[in-house]
Amino acid sequence: MDIFHEAKRKLVPVRNTVYQSIYKVQRRYYKHKIFCIGRNKTGTTSIQKALYDLGFRVGNQREAELLSNFYFEGNYEPIIDYCKKYQAFQDVPFSWPETYKYLDKAFPNSKFILTVRDSSEQWYQSYVKFQSKIFKNGNVPTWEDLRNTEYVYKGWAFNNRKKLYNLSEEDDPYAKSILIQHYEKHNNDVIDYFKDRKDDLLILNLADKDSYKLLCTFLRIKSYKNNFPWLNKT
Repeated sequence: MDIFHEAKRKLVPVRNTVYQSIYKVQRRYYKHKIFCIGRNKTGTTSIQKALYDLGFRVGNQREAELLSNFYFEGNYEPIIDYCKKYQAFQDVPFSWPETYKYLDKAFPNSKFILTVRDSSEQWYQSYVKFQSKIFKNGNVPTWEDLRNTEYVYKGWAFNNRKKLYNLSEEDDPYAKSILIQHYEKHNNDVIDYFKDRKDDLLILNLADKDSYKLLCTFLRIKSYKNNFPWLNKT
């Protein structure tokens, strides 16, 4: 190892320590809430990890998933109360339609991130593949599989799928046309809602070369990293 690379290696812990101090200051003085409102399987877990690494208090996903019944009742107050405890949020119920509107009103000047995939087809394939992995060992789940899975609690996945996509047990739980329409409508509704507020919404495809830099620029924060961690890849 030459002198340059040895010096560079020794500087890494120092650099990391300096940036951790910067992150603490950024977190302390950062007044905005950060909501990742992209649908599941658009890189939301990677966003979660990136925000956590940047020093933000990121909401607990399981705790948030337990709020789904309030969402379907149209009762957003418990969701808003939950958001008072943390700085950054992603996944359910923040990735579901309409939630962002209530959060926008409850927390003015928040930052919203709409994560997307290259195409609706790519999103659908990734979504089905991931759910097949966690609910049925690689096979596309049936209604019975969803009813019996213990994810969050028994029946959670079953009830949410029926209610979110307005399906009956006679329908295919992973009907391609219905899911893609739902995904596209959510994205279009978000874009339309923020159409005159470019400083409040970032549309982000994590596959883009400069996506991490775009995130930091949007949030006006510093980072020594250059790329997102790639988690839950499907």
